[in-house]
Amino acid sequence: MLPPPIPSPPPGRATIADVAREAGVHASTVSRALNPATRGMVTEAVALRVTEVADRLGWRPSAVAAGLRTRKSRTIGILVPDLINPIFPPILHAVETVMAARGYATLVANTDNDPAREALLIERMATHLVDGLMLASAAAGTGALALCARFGIPAVLINRRMPQGADCAATSAVTNDDRHGIGLAVDHLVALGHRRIAHLAGPEGVSTATDRRTGFLDRLRHHGLEPAGLVPAAAYTREAGQVAMAALLAGPPFTAVAVANDMLCLGVYDAVEAAGRRVAADVSVTGFNDMPFVDRIHPGLTTVRIQHDAMGRQAAEILLAEMADPALPRRDIRLVPELVIRASTRPPQEPA
Repeated sequence: MLPPPIPSPPPGRATIADVAREAGVHASTVSRALNPATRGMVTEAVALRVTEVADRLGWRPSAVAAGLRTRKSRTIGILVPDLINPIFPPILHAVETVMAARGYATLVANTDNDPAREALLIERMATHLVDGLMLASAAAGTGALALCARFGIPAVLINRRMPQGADCAATSAVTNDDRHGIGLAVDHLVALGHRRIAHLAGPEGVSTATDRRTGFLDRLRHHGLEPAGLVPAAAYTREAGQVAMAALLAGPPFTAVAVANDMLCLGVYDAVEAAGRRVAADVSVTGFNDMPFVDRIHPGLTTVRIQHDAMGRQAAEILLAEMADPALPRRDIRLVPELVIRASTRPPQEPA
């Protein structure tokens, strides 16, 4: 009388030994049969038998175990400062599309503009053996790049750059040309006849804010003008934009404001309405980023359109290249933005 068959383990709880025993092969043969890179080392019949048994038992090779052996996880991490900001989804989508085509998974984490949280997330991702990191959150003084270097993780900056001379500044970065972009907005306002133009800047220490502020001042002076007011926002949020715009409105008069970010513009609209004034009719407003739906607010926002998709794709390609060859020269890519004119800007009511 034959002994009763050994019951199959519950799906998902089987081991490689279980698969090998039921398929009648060695455990190493199971590994070869289920790895596309080594499948050709076993016969097709054996590969099919192993695959059938593995499927029936619900067993899959452990990516974690493979990563421990090879120090490669086929995973990259992306840190963003604010997942609520609509600028990031199209950039992340472009990154993930490139990475998925190369067999990489993408992990996204939100730092909430907190340097301590950013450091913790980098450490956690290093522990989980990510092959590379993309940082959209790094700012001056956070130490993010130094931490990546300490863990030996290739890193690329996206929509951010570090100031010249900063620690670990020799890091590839893909951004838009923020100085040129804000200059387009200033040229547009001056062409409409505005001479008293204010700037609602981004938060201190963030490269996009610094570059846009510098570009605003340089371009204004190119036209022989001085800023009618300049107030930095505490963060790239609607609430911070409302607070900063209220401070601008309490100062010297101006007919137009160039704003460092579209999220800030939402707060600018709130503050203008709260002051009993009207966007465009009383104060022309320009934004930056052309985030989704700013054409649907009233009036539609004149803004600087950045290349979201190209930024994500190029950053992904650079990170892949540097993961394969860490000795490659670092790259500094600045994409050219364009101005999108909508209804939030018009000539000033007062004579120029």
